[in-house]
Amino acid sequence: MDKKHKGLYLADIKRKYKDKVYHTYLLRRSYREDNKVKQQTITNLTLLPDTTREIIQKSLQGHIFVPVREAIEITWSRSYGHVAAVRKMLKNLGLAELICLKPCRERDLVEAMIVARILNPQTKLATTRWWHNTTLPEELKVQDADEDELYTAMDWLVKRQPTIESKLAQRHLGEESLGLYDVSSSYYEGSHCALAAYGYNCDKKKGKLQIVYGLMTDDEGRPISIQVYPGFTSDPKTVDDQINKLRMRFGVEHFVLAGDRGMLTQGRIDKLKELGGIGWVRALRGPSIKRLVEKGDLQLSLFDERDLAEISSTDYPGERLVVCRNPYLSEDRARTRQELLAATEEKLAVLAKRVAAGRLKQAAKIGEALGRVANKYKMAKHFKFTVSNGRFCYKRSEESIAVEAALDGLYVIRTSVPEEKWSPQKVVLSYKSLSLAERAFRTLKGVDLKIRPIHHRVEDRVRAYVFLCMLAYYVEWHLREAWGSLLFDDQYPGEHQAGSPVLPALRLASALNKASTKKLPDGTPVHSFQTLLSELAMIVANDAWVPAIPELPPFTLITRPNQTQEKALELVGLDMVDQKRSRQKKTNKFC
Repeated sequence: MDKKHKGLYLADIKRKYKDKVYHTYLLRRSYREDNKVKQQTITNLTLLPDTTREIIQKSLQGHIFVPVREAIEITWSRSYGHVAAVRKMLKNLGLAELICLKPCRERDLVEAMIVARILNPQTKLATTRWWHNTTLPEELKVQDADEDELYTAMDWLVKRQPTIESKLAQRHLGEESLGLYDVSSSYYEGSHCALAAYGYNCDKKKGKLQIVYGLMTDDEGRPISIQVYPGFTSDPKTVDDQINKLRMRFGVEHFVLAGDRGMLTQGRIDKLKELGGIGWVRALRGPSIKRLVEKGDLQLSLFDERDLAEISSTDYPGERLVVCRNPYLSEDRARTRQELLAATEEKLAVLAKRVAAGRLKQAAKIGEALGRVANKYKMAKHFKFTVSNGRFCYKRSEESIAVEAALDGLYVIRTSVPEEKWSPQKVVLSYKSLSLAERAFRTLKGVDLKIRPIHHRVEDRVRAYVFLCMLAYYVEWHLREAWGSLLFDDQYPGEHQAGSPVLPALRLASALNKASTKKLPDGTPVHSFQTLLSELAMIVANDAWVPAIPELPPFTLITRPNQTQEKALELVGLDMVDQKRSRQKKTNKFC
């Protein structure tokens, strides 16, 4: 307090008159004279407004008042809320300890890259530029990291991949577990990586090199392991590695592997039989289903009043065949076939006009032109053609169409799991679970994690990059589970129609209401995963100081969360009050 104001205070003199209390506010000075404390009244402040008297009283107590616009100056702002939410989920999952038990610089860098991959997937150079606009680098103490150090951390991570995957398997896989396995590819930019090669490109990028990777998840779609292969590797060739990984590295002797038809080929199944202890679930191809019908093993009349039946066949000794018929799938295939037949006829009609006009005369030339258009939509099998010099005719093969139409909506699931372990219904649901692995690929490749295109040249860095994306998806999977009530995702899947696993699952009324109104029951908007992260990013950490009080240390102000932000943070177990205290303690600043 200023010396000239020392001893000044505001006195409240109370007087009671006719059961009513009256206040008199006097500005007084206390001083000592001849060793006696005396009081001097300077002025009467009773007529002043209460707020003015309060300011005077606080000023006498040492508070400093400045104009509002000059009170606080913000020196630096960076996004905080989305970083805090993702890092809290990492902590909930114990992911840092999963990566490495002992804290180290490499672990902090890997954690920072995982968070950055979820929040804003970019190149390593761009990441080191972007994350300084957030609180991420200061929280993990990696402010000085550059892209070269991130590459070094990736080299460290790839060496730990087997250990990390084994720990994930211990968490989510056990004896008799169902493992979901699928393979995809991503295109490559450049020409200097030994893994990059031409192959069947799932991204539909013609003329692009690619890499192939196989992803293993548990029965709920949590990623367990991922393995990178050269771009020319076919799906079936990756299966043996996954079997060895499950048995040798993860120590799971008895498990069931679900895969698609192109992966679990007959050759791979024969090897699984030799190994023993490994079950499988896959669907039959169309020609195999047709053969079952022709042999009489599959009677189509079985499905006049049911949509699921279990049969056996000498073609598959010791195995179970669960046959399903989905009426919705049947209608869809019938409609699609009619559309493709009509599109094929349009092209054939153009060819017929060319022949009739005399622009194509030789049978060989007509045949060449027919070859270019007849099977563009894979419908040539449903037509009969007559080709000769100067003549071309075509018509639909109604018999062929009828044979295919009889199998519309029909699919057969083949499994080695005995009935005492899995009912036919569970066989169907287990095979349908492969959609969870497919969802993982959509997330990895889509706007969330953007695994493609791949630019790394060194083999191990390609492997480390893909593994880093998998770890990011592991965190995102759990975030989506936690935020299900705020997202368009169905938080609770409904029952299947008529209680049949063959028919589509019904969406709950709450999910339908979210989709139609775009609002939650409390009136707040429903979010996608990305828009919710963007809203959380609006919780900002502001470094500030008071210019009028230069002796006051700088402090941090955190944006007060709105209703949606507060709910999202609560769902991951984050308390903003605790976070503010934690930041004060870490930075030795006042808030």
